[in-house]
Amino acid sequence: MTKRSDAVEATCPRQRLGSDPRFGAWRLESLTEREKEVLLLLGTGLGNRELARELGIAERTVKAHIASIVAKTGQETRTQAAIVSALAHDTLCVDPSCKRHPGKLPDRHPLSVA
Repeated sequence: MTKRSDAVEATCPRQRLGSDPRFGAWRLESLTEREKEVLLLLGTGLGNRELARELGIAERTVKAHIASIVAKTGQETRTQAAIVSALAHDTLCVDPSCKRHPGKLPDRHPLSVA
């Protein structure tokens, strides 16, 4: 019987698979301002219906924006685009009071339960 550790070398998955979500973050300049807004909200985990409601647009329009974002950032899925959003939050977010910007410390750990 082969152990899982024997089957997969202990190399970095990004290196082994050739996939690095940071590459999508480097392509943000190709997005429109609206696509950047959608991408930023996509990183919050909202579904299409909630995104549409938040942005005041049709759900179909949200889907079109997400498809464009996925293509322009070189990703394959909505989830990968959401990861790009999380990695590029400081670039996408223009709110000066945002506590995620460099030099700002959050009031609590982002994964802690209030």
